[in-house]
Amino acid sequence: MAETTTVVRPTTAIFPTAARLSLAGAATFVVLLAALHVVKPEIDPSWRFISEYALGDYGWVMVLAFFSLALSYVALFVALRSDARTLAGRLGLALLLVSAAGLTIAGIFTTDPVTASKDAITARGKLHNVGGALGIAMPFAAALVSRSLARNDAWSPARRALLWTAGLAWIGFLFAFASLGVMLSRSGGRYGPDVLVGWPNRLEVLGYSVWLMVVSWWALKIRGRPS
Repeated sequence: MAETTTVVRPTTAIFPTAARLSLAGAATFVVLLAALHVVKPEIDPSWRFISEYALGDYGWVMVLAFFSLALSYVALFVALRSDARTLAGRLGLALLLVSAAGLTIAGIFTTDPVTASKDAITARGKLHNVGGALGIAMPFAAALVSRSLARNDAWSPARRALLWTAGLAWIGFLFAFASLGVMLSRSGGRYGPDVLVGWPNRLEVLGYSVWLMVVSWWALKIRGRPS
């Protein structure tokens, strides 16, 4: 049986402040991450993960970036909770909160260097990895929320944008996941300059950020329509 189409009243169902916060949070994350590539050139982006920007000088910038992205997730949950009312939409919104929790944990507990030996792994680093694992919920959240909104008549002008940005999030996730598996299998599980997983990691989070910004922008646009 097909899911029931949900039609919202744009004047009441979307919270514009939350949508603006989501857009600003995702944009801030992208800007801060780009700035870290300049101020921390010792972190080679070809094979080092973005989490390592939180180590050493200017590490607080990466922590702020994580929190900004977490804020974007939570704010989008608030902005869309009256729109994504199908079962898939509600599940997707719940997964947004799981992703936000993961980013918060990742921000609080900094990672260990990717080159650290097993004996050198700290409890803090393990907790950071737990946060990273929770972040895997994000592409599923994007797909489910986009599917739900695409079935909402009020969001019909945004259907194409919803689908291609959700697809972009999935492409980034699958590319990063596949790259990590292939590279580590070739290197025997050891990270190094020949294990080129850094750029896929960056493309993954960029895909998530694009989805957040596009959906937030459309939420603001739809909210501004007369009912």
